[in-house]
Amino acid sequence: MAQRKVPLEIGRVYHLFSKSIAGFTIFRNNSEYQRMRDLLIYYNFINLPWKFSRFCERKDKEIAYDRYFTKTEKLVDIIGYCIMPTHIHLILRNLDYKAISTFMRKILNSYAKYFNIKTKRRGPLWQSRFKNVLVETDQQLIHLTRYLHLNPVTARLVDQPENWGFSSYKEFLDDIEKNKRICSYSGILNINPKEYKDFVNSQINYQKELAELKKMWIE
Repeated sequence: MAQRKVPLEIGRVYHLFSKSIAGFTIFRNNSEYQRMRDLLIYYNFINLPWKFSRFCERKDKEIAYDRYFTKTEKLVDIIGYCIMPTHIHLILRNLDYKAISTFMRKILNSYAKYFNIKTKRRGPLWQSRFKNVLVETDQQLIHLTRYLHLNPVTARLVDQPENWGFSSYKEFLDDIEKNKRICSYSGILNINPKEYKDFVNSQINYQKELAELKKMWIE
């Protein structure tokens, strides 16, 4: 496998992006979106005793989870995410050497295998390797989270970002049970839910207009 020319640095924050081949719809229903969300949780643990598919087959999943995973170290801090019909966005902090690369390889390969078996298709599912961009400032980071959370609105999948169930937006609004949260941005972002919601809503129309202009330029 080809190596990246510039290794991802420990402790740095990155925007990760992976798209399906030819814009193919790979998340078609709630169960498929949930599968990817579950993979984000599961493959963030180090030294897993089972592949996710095997873990799902266990009758004692809750007991096994409490026994093996609750005290296990993680590969990355998941700061934000958005799962779209043809692609995924992630904002991750790299916690160890090759941690992000390991994490991305596992979630992308696992979902591709699951999807191919389910749909009886063959071949790669994702478009080349995942792309990554270093997030260098706090201002860049907070604007990036807004961009992610507005993706479903820009794509006209929903009218309001809180209506999309497969992003980290509700975590930022403190509108989800603690045991269902997967993001960890304490010490990275200081989020006031009401102020953040206003911050996101202030950009909805502008981001829609940019998307329309981009569509016109491409066409």
